[in-house]
Amino acid sequence: MTESLRPLIAGNWKMNGSRATTRDLLAELRASLRESGPARCDIVVCPPAPHIALAAVEMEAVSGIELGGQDCHAAVSGAHTGDVSAAMLVDLGCTCVIVGHSERRADHGEDSETVRAKADAALAAGLTAIVCIGETHEERDAGRAKDVVARQLESSLPGAANARNTAIAYEPVWAIGTGRTPDEAEIGEIHALVRARMGDRLEDGGGVRILYGGSVKPDNAAWILSVPDVNGALVGGASLDAASFWSICQSCP
Repeated sequence: MTESLRPLIAGNWKMNGSRATTRDLLAELRASLRESGPARCDIVVCPPAPHIALAAVEMEAVSGIELGGQDCHAAVSGAHTGDVSAAMLVDLGCTCVIVGHSERRADHGEDSETVRAKADAALAAGLTAIVCIGETHEERDAGRAKDVVARQLESSLPGAANARNTAIAYEPVWAIGTGRTPDEAEIGEIHALVRARMGDRLEDGGGVRILYGGSVKPDNAAWILSVPDVNGALVGGASLDAASFWSICQSCP
């Protein structure tokens, strides 16, 4: 954990949930906030797009948890059936959006230039962009992890990025949803690389929060969050269980 940077824990619900489970999950998180008091981190939950409006109502007047989107289109509006604009997310009450998740890159063929365009749109709308990068298992085994991550970072970073409006999420593709987690040295090496590149690119690059994502769970969150230059986590499956997600939030130093 980088000194002085407040951690960010973001829950990516992916394509899961219903109106009922959304209400229940958020009610449990509200209860955890009341019982435990303010968290030691910034917390964001990113429901599927159809449930964001409901989540906004459920979290109205609740401080300590913000809403985010899982993706946005690069255009402000137009003939883009099924897509959601950054402005629409803002209108629903979102403060941030995930862009470039490996599942978007793989399932929808999004390259880093597309990711950058989405991140640019997010910043223009007033959202914080959580830009995802990460290598596949084949790329790591070939010794190309650092090169792949550096290239993705360079090509995906929005032009107006700064420490206030951009976070980077390192998610090794081979660790997402698999139960496998890189060791401390592997995480530390990539986060150090990202920190150095942010310092080179941005005047306030030392203040950009770098999240780790990929099978983050209550039983490994504490040691992951203690790795230098890890400033939070992008949590997938564990964010669908309120107790597990809250435990991860409470693991922040």
